[in-house]
Amino acid sequence: MAPIILYHNCVSTPSRFALLAFRNLGIDVEIRNVDLLKKEQLKPEFLKINPQHTVPTMDDNGFVLWESGAIAQYLAETYAKDSPLYPQDTKKKALVNQRLQFYLGTMLPRMRQVTHPILFEGLKEIPEVKRKLLYDAFGFLDQFLNGSDWLAGDHVTLADLSILANITTIVSFGADISEFKNLSAWAERCKTLPGYDENMEGVKMFTAFFKSFYDGKI
Repeated sequence: MAPIILYHNCVSTPSRFALLAFRNLGIDVEIRNVDLLKKEQLKPEFLKINPQHTVPTMDDNGFVLWESGAIAQYLAETYAKDSPLYPQDTKKKALVNQRLQFYLGTMLPRMRQVTHPILFEGLKEIPEVKRKLLYDAFGFLDQFLNGSDWLAGDHVTLADLSILANITTIVSFGADISEFKNLSAWAERCKTLPGYDENMEGVKMFTAFFKSFYDGKI
């Protein structure tokens, strides 16, 4: 059977989360890079498979899916049912899902509220209220890690992979998580995970782009 295709851009935080899921679940993947700056996501052939023209987009032998969380959950439930990355126990899975919702509903939006006005609106300073909301999210993550090495229990899960793609980006941009001791220790542990270095390659590219607009502290 042909490998699953992942339409991917390494500067995209959600796209890197999806790729981390592939790497940590040990699933074969064919990466097809989509150059967002060249508007390749708007080409008719890509719009045909994803009218929302977003990355990541997955094509599993004709089954097309986008949104990083949906892709990660599909991979785990279809190809790695026994993986602790997405446990079958309903309570453990519910906790992972809650953390994934935190990533999608809190962490990612708060990062974008800080970075997108700089990248796309010409803002030169970060409003303090936006910075505070971001650091409040760091504080929540720090509390999630009280008494646990990982965000949803004693094992790495999809929740950790989602936040990993996010935290490595915003820290590289200039955020300081050193006061959040649990979160800082977790970030160090994540360096051993499959795909970490590959994730960081995308982070470095995105950071170089971001710092051409803003080179201060986040």
